[in-house]
Amino acid sequence: MPNSVIKVLLVDDHSLVRRGFRRMLEDESDIEIVAEASDGPDAVEFALTLHPDVVVMDFALPSMNGAIAARRILEALPETKILMLSMHAEPDYVRTCLDAGARGYLLKNAMDLELVEAVRRIAAGEQVLDRRLGRLGGSGPAPSLSTRELEVLQLIVHGKSNKEIAIVLGLSANTVSVHRLNIMQTLDVHNTAALVVCAIRTGLVSIT
Repeated sequence: MPNSVIKVLLVDDHSLVRRGFRRMLEDESDIEIVAEASDGPDAVEFALTLHPDVVVMDFALPSMNGAIAARRILEALPETKILMLSMHAEPDYVRTCLDAGARGYLLKNAMDLELVEAVRRIAAGEQVLDRRLGRLGGSGPAPSLSTRELEVLQLIVHGKSNKEIAIVLGLSANTVSVHRLNIMQTLDVHNTAALVVCAIRTGLVSIT
């Protein structure tokens, strides 16, 4: 994106972390921080309102993790580029974020130059993966869940009942039950405890 300013939305639930990332980026003449968000729903709302070029987003967000937020943003704004930040280097986490549409994945302890360069490269249409991640093979293909199924799974992991999930998502309890069954079939698990373990181990949800 030469000769233009890259509009960036910062998303992290820790204000000090956002402040640090802002300082890394705002000194660059070709990068403008248009807003900050502390959770997934706010990230989606700000993105739909402000149309940033790049969303720099933590994976482990409260209420809606970064992968779900990325899907929501890209459904409405397919040209927006998502740079995911995470403490997790496991291939399953990386794959979950890339499957959600993220164009980049950096570990949270990235140095200043890495973040700035990653924003520029993603804005230019490149894919950026932290060089410390190594190869992404060895775990098999990631399970494929819809955005709604990921939302239901996130709430299951947080201990919500079908009735409580239905209220949060504006669905019927029967619809939630169907989603739960489909998720368990896709992940090949047979009880809620195993479902929670699988969801966390594979990086499909965050436990913030």
